Amino acid sequence: MSSKWDKSKLPSRHVSIGPERAPHRSYYYAMGMTEEEINQPLVGVVSTWNEAAPCNITLDRQAQAAKKGVAEHSGTPREFTTITVTDGIAMGHQGMKSSLVSREVIADSIELTVRGHCYDALVGLAGCDKSLPGVMMAMARLDVPSVFMYGGSILPGRFKGRDVTVQDVFEAVGAHASGNMSDDELHQLECVACPSAGSCGGQFTANTMACVSEAIGLALPGSAGAPAPYESRDEYAYHSGRVVMDLVRQNIRPRMILTRQAFENAATVVAASGGSTNAGLHLPALAAECGISFDLHDVAAIFKRTPYIADLKPGGRYVAKDMYEIGGVPVLLKTLLEGGFIHGDCLTVTGKTMAENLADVAFPQDQDVVRPVSAPLSPTGGVVGLRGNLAPEGALVKVAGMQNLVFTGKARCFDCEEDAFAAVEKGNYQEGEVIVIRYEGPKGGPGMREMLATTAAIYGQGMGDKVALITDGRFSGATRGFCIGHVGPEAAVGGAIALLQDGDIITIDAVEGVISVDLSDAELEARRKKWQPRTTNYQSGTLWKYAQTVGSAEKGALTHPGAEAETEIYADI
Repeated sequence: MSSKWDKSKLPSRHVSIGPERAPHRSYYYAMGMTEEEINQPLVGVVSTWNEAAPCNITLDRQAQAAKKGVAEHSGTPREFTTITVTDGIAMGHQGMKSSLVSREVIADSIELTVRGHCYDALVGLAGCDKSLPGVMMAMARLDVPSVFMYGGSILPGRFKGRDVTVQDVFEAVGAHASGNMSDDELHQLECVACPSAGSCGGQFTANTMACVSEAIGLALPGSAGAPAPYESRDEYAYHSGRVVMDLVRQNIRPRMILTRQAFENAATVVAASGGSTNAGLHLPALAAECGISFDLHDVAAIFKRTPYIADLKPGGRYVAKDMYEIGGVPVLLKTLLEGGFIHGDCLTVTGKTMAENLADVAFPQDQDVVRPVSAPLSPTGGVVGLRGNLAPEGALVKVAGMQNLVFTGKARCFDCEEDAFAAVEKGNYQEGEVIVIRYEGPKGGPGMREMLATTAAIYGQGMGDKVALITDGRFSGATRGFCIGHVGPEAAVGGAIALLQDGDIITIDAVEGVISVDLSDAELEARRKKWQPRTTNYQSGTLWKYAQTVGSAEKGALTHPGAEAETEIYADI
């Protein structure tokens, strides 16, 4: 393939072309690059590889395949890595405050690396929850030709004749605390639950956002499906590198792909798969990077009109590997397309439309992992938006697999997750109560922690359908039960959740989409006048800085104004 390139409009001309760039080229020669390689487009190949968790451990291998795909199609790959914070390890302690913050650090660090070195395109590989939206946000912000690829899911473990995931281990902690599981059984489970590299196997946040990457058009069709250990992932990585060079030639950029209709497709797939409530945070953030207004309420409206058709954990029976084996995300997209639930004319990284990509996909009949839209698990999506006097800016609840969608009970209030978990572990709560965990929002945490340790402990004690839990924090995609997150405005800014007292009557109606407290406006206002803002223990460093700039969960918890405020796009420099 010809390597003759006109770099007059590519960002890398600033570091590779002309006599004045001789010092820059000397650095490239120092790394063994040839003159031909210097004169080709410089393609950043970024991964979130690290040794923190199984989610990321295979990404270095996949990055090498992506680099080969770039190099064999007349591009010059330049590999770099960025951070991840892995929720499974950060969960249930102060480390979880770092999780959502890491999404912004990932996006910011990719932006700075690309800006500083004037890369012309990106291939991004990510494994754990926040790294997927973080990488995609950077692609949208920079608007250089980009292809995203998921690192792949973990293989399911086997325990007592059934498939298990890390969700089962978190729930086992609750069972152990209530005397329903022995030390030995807990140890046996923890040793077999996660048998390979890869991200959490259920339709938790990582797999939810992996499905989004295909549905929104930033990833190659089918690339989200294969488990991390499978060598077929390397082939997808290679072709991601190949395709990004096609995008450079055609000047197809992320914002041409990330349209309003593409975001609607993404939200549809989240709802249809019973995906993580965290998508209600990440889709608005990604949309803002494109200058598109698509907030929590827009996401919830899509959820409400979408059938729930993929029977995936935590609400269902199957894991990501099972969906891969029946054809992966394209099967889910195909039935949604045929049912009229997604836009088929959206452009994707293949250079073709969504409908063109799916033209040859046949919906398999001899399986029940994904149902046809004509026979859904439920007629509305697996995630529901709520609003009311307790959450004027909205809230989200994952209803996939739930039977009872209405709950009324007395509030039992806690001002941090640790206090709530300690009470749950000791059984200091009653059936029929609504457990309130507040001051865990984006500003108040800071960092908007997930509450999986607490919710899993409740479920492990057999109380998952007997209490409800609300928070201005978040829930893991592995959470199940009547758990409402993203309550806004958050407690730290004087939202109604900050004004609750033990015994207040709270009603949650996931059928009508309402969350309310049985208090008059006058009573709420009287309490608000007595309320005092709180300080956190994070008065310096990254978490302090995050708390100063982060916006509401309703808009995606962004730390900057987004594309609406920009006057120049990096790709046009």
